Amino acid sequence: MEPIVVTDGADVFTCNAYLLDGETPTLVDAGTMPGVVDVIADHVADLDRVVLTHQHGDHVGELDAVLDRFDADLYAYADHPRRTAAIDDGDTITIGDDEFEAIYTPGHASDHLSFVSDEALFSGDVVVYNDGAFDDGSFGRTDRRGQSREQLIESLERVLHRLPDSVSAMYAGHGDPFHADPAGDDVRTVIERARERAERREPKYPDE
Repeated sequence: MEPIVVTDGADVFTCNAYLLDGETPTLVDAGTMPGVVDVIADHVADLDRVVLTHQHGDHVGELDAVLDRFDADLYAYADHPRRTAAIDDGDTITIGDDEFEAIYTPGHASDHLSFVSDEALFSGDVVVYNDGAFDDGSFGRTDRRGQSREQLIESLERVLHRLPDSVSAMYAGHGDPFHADPAGDDVRTVIERARERAERREPKYPDE
């Protein structure tokens, strides 16, 4: 099932928040878009859980509103006042109708997790397809306090090591979702390209 980007068209800076219906209706990240709860309610009658890739402000700005509206459980790596379940590296969690493995992927954020199934990768900000810096394989910025380019490179390698060859879609925290093209790039190629760019250790943006 293709996730619904419930923050699509937002007028504020936000992450992509992904809604997956099914046996376990799940929101991956909450974003910062006012009224996102109404968008969610347009698609599902109930929300079982919110799963966080990490707790940067653009990913959790509307979290309390979502939890209040739907009385959903909160799954996260780091402590949070409303966390109901902790997730660690290697844990398995149901998102929608599918089982995903959590991969600890710090570098952009110390509490960052990515989630991979046999078909899809929710990569948060550790790797994105396009973000204005690169159009076909990019990575989260690492120049701010608490961030680490070295850790991010190791995280990309960890994702590549644990990525099933059957994964054909990547849903990142920013930019467009990526779907493998039989005549072009696959998900692994995009991540490898992002890793190669990160390994240059050059500033990603002019203000870094």
